[in-house]
Amino acid sequence: MDDLMTILKPINVLLTAAGCPGASTCIRYLKSIAERQVRVIGVDAEKESIGQFLADGFYQIPSAEDNAYIDSLLTVCDQENIDCLVVSSSFEIEVIAKAKTLFEEQGIKVLASEPAALAIANNKQAIYEAFQDSAIVKIPEFRVVSSLEMFIEACQAMGYPNRELCFKPPQSKGSRGFRILTETISRRELLLNYKPESKYISLQEFTEIFNKEEEFPTLVIMEVLEGEEIDSMVIADAGEPLLITHKTREKARGGVITNGGHCERPELDKVIREILQHVKLSYNVGFQFIDGYLLEINPRLSSFIYTRDWVEPYFAIKLALGEFNHADIKKLQQHVPLELRMLRYFDQVFYDKNQITEN
Repeated sequence: MDDLMTILKPINVLLTAAGCPGASTCIRYLKSIAERQVRVIGVDAEKESIGQFLADGFYQIPSAEDNAYIDSLLTVCDQENIDCLVVSSSFEIEVIAKAKTLFEEQGIKVLASEPAALAIANNKQAIYEAFQDSAIVKIPEFRVVSSLEMFIEACQAMGYPNRELCFKPPQSKGSRGFRILTETISRRELLLNYKPESKYISLQEFTEIFNKEEEFPTLVIMEVLEGEEIDSMVIADAGEPLLITHKTREKARGGVITNGGHCERPELDKVIREILQHVKLSYNVGFQFIDGYLLEINPRLSSFIYTRDWVEPYFAIKLALGEFNHADIKKLQQHVPLELRMLRYFDQVFYDKNQITEN
């Protein structure tokens, strides 16, 4: 083993949602840390997860909605002598946060905010209502509806069809449930010129879907924001921002950034501090802005720009372990690699189906 790997005590990190878009890069860079050996154990509800092939160990576990989810995590933590639990999924983090004491009793550091803060950060309706009167935090024009009649009335009140609108459930994962309402694109054009997963829908089509449904989901209808898109990554502790990095979101696919680069946006630093003053989030938190308007908060791991020496999830792990204090994290601000850009691409792994891990 390289001498550098023995400077600090080796640690075992459990990464949830080890099949998510950012998992592969996160796993690789955690394992490449020079100052110590970082052993990464991945878990995911899907057996054929990329974590199965890149992590040092992998377990298929129930989904976060399953009553056996927490017990399964605790079992893996015990078997693998886990030091830190790192969460990659918005759906999982609230469940884990509510059970944090069960992990702490085993000496495991859980990188999750308190449940009260997560209940706001993970809910678009709660976020927008919390800051709709703020003079610092800009949010899009929005309405919350819970029936088809309310939906149609809200659309008309917000200027549809003369302006495009969009909608999404208050709590959803990625681009699930997101659509743009428009009358400017015909069904013929959608069929012939757009991919099958097109995000566009007309009010007539929407009405046809829900007209005969007994139940109607709660939806947040918003104006369609246009302008520069910025993803801001923050390491925080109980609402105190310790490190803020920004990157441009120049291209995305399925709600996941594919192209972008580090940048400085001091005007957004002020906005983030204001948000965290009211929503006391901790560890890695992502904020998405369009034209300076807050679109959403992701209170867990997200997509980062990495180097061998710049691994933001690892900085948060060191904070949780007590190896970094607030001042240590804040000093990192002057070392943000602003010249770096990212490009996400598709890749494959090939394996013998008879050799896949069964847990």
